[in-house]
Amino acid sequence: MTTVQGTTLTERQKGLAACACLMAQGDLVRLEPAVRSALDGGVTINELKEAFSQLYAYTGFPRSLNALGVLNKVLGSQPDGTWQEGKPWVRPQLWDNAAQALSRGTEVQTQLSGQPFDYTFCPQDDYYLKSHLFGDIFAGDQLSAADRELVTVAALSALDGVEPQLAAHKRGAVNMGNSQQTVDELCAWLNSQGYTLRSTWPKGQPNSAYAQYFTGNSYLAPLDAEHGGPANVTFEPRCRNNWHIHHKQVQVLICVSGRGWYQQWGCEPVPMTPGTVICIPAEVKHWHGAAADSWFQHLTYHTHVEEGASNEWLEPVTDEVYDKLK
Repeated sequence: MTTVQGTTLTERQKGLAACACLMAQGDLVRLEPAVRSALDGGVTINELKEAFSQLYAYTGFPRSLNALGVLNKVLGSQPDGTWQEGKPWVRPQLWDNAAQALSRGTEVQTQLSGQPFDYTFCPQDDYYLKSHLFGDIFAGDQLSAADRELVTVAALSALDGVEPQLAAHKRGAVNMGNSQQTVDELCAWLNSQGYTLRSTWPKGQPNSAYAQYFTGNSYLAPLDAEHGGPANVTFEPRCRNNWHIHHKQVQVLICVSGRGWYQQWGCEPVPMTPGTVICIPAEVKHWHGAAADSWFQHLTYHTHVEEGASNEWLEPVTDEVYDKLK
């Protein structure tokens, strides 16, 4: 909690990170207000251009161009010059010397990795990384190397299936001049604000009626409340419900987004990812909730409901138990 409540992360860094995260997801609806907020918070126009340009190497040209399009739209809606342009863009001299770009990129990559890195399995990618990404792209002077890595960490936090790269860039962000606290706080802040929630399912409203039975914040979105249909439950990272038992009814869970856990009393925990279906027999003590570093959504409904069916809420899932999950 000391890290989560820390003060090392600036409003400018938050603005860059939020825009990078949403750009990586391709969420243009949420990106537009995030761009406005970033500009209001001190991020310059040219810094955002640089961030969106750099991230094409991680998210592809389509999302880079779409994000730049959103920035252009936002700027066109407020032409009175209240936002900072930033330092003028200057074409890096390094771009005119391929050998120098390769040499400089190799130095940058070594610093970021903490040791020399040669991807001999695929010489093409090895050259692209050294000469283009860490040479050409890092040669721009709108963002510092430390800023670039925070932007990269934020973007990778938004993507599925890139855990090894995210872990490497978290370390790299420290090697490039950020404190470990800043990196940890950045990831915690992105999670807490919901930027890493990758889903088209409704988040719903705070699940206040059952908040006493949850560790962390959850949200409830009934999909067919009038007819008692399924509901979508959204868990923030580390959120989980207490141990509980459904009497005289069977509960069905269907993971639709993120990563989470399900565990029966006395059994090993079961990871849940999109498509995972759990059928919980009546009278079985269990809990379910989000992974430590991911939002989690599941649909839930009850079947085989008998007369007198009820829920019995029990003790919380302690941090000692939860932190052992891998």
